[in-house]
Amino acid sequence: MFFPASISFKRLRESEEPQNREKDPELKRRTTRKAYKMQLRVLFSLVLVLFVVLMTGSSEAGRNKKEKGKKSSSACREWQWGACEPASGDCGTGLREGTCKEKGETKTVKCKVPCNWKKQFGGDCKYKFGNWGECDTETGLKTRNGTLKKALFNAECEQSVNVTKSCDKSKSKSKGKKGKKGM
Repeated sequence: MFFPASISFKRLRESEEPQNREKDPELKRRTTRKAYKMQLRVLFSLVLVLFVVLMTGSSEAGRNKKEKGKKSSSACREWQWGACEPASGDCGTGLREGTCKEKGETKTVKCKVPCNWKKQFGGDCKYKFGNWGECDTETGLKTRNGTLKKALFNAECEQSVNVTKSCDKSKSKSKGKKGKKGM
């Protein structure tokens, strides 16, 4: 049974006869219990309504996030994307331009060219690399192979790449001495 919040608990207590309440402790206990149950019902209904309101609000917020991620209001199915052009230098954040083949629309999106050794492959080619091989004593280099995992933005990527690096351990950062200062 649902009771609206507008019911006054005072009216519930007044409906019992005051003389009988004072004389009969059982009647007093029952009316107090009724009022308590009424309060709990009203509190429960308010919590339920609040829960429903919050859930509908959060589901709408989730939809807005999905729509933000799309960033495409056009009905274009196939985009042709150009290379990522860094804003300054040869790496870092930049812009990529895309054109729709069907409608002739163009749009630009933010992109990033890596500034480390992956720069030679471009930021659009993702590779899975194996472990480093043994050091070649003649060249002083060690190598590892990478196989193409994913090509983003229709990029043309090599299926397999080789990466080399120096065998020298002296290039790694040396750790400072721990101990007493100012001896």
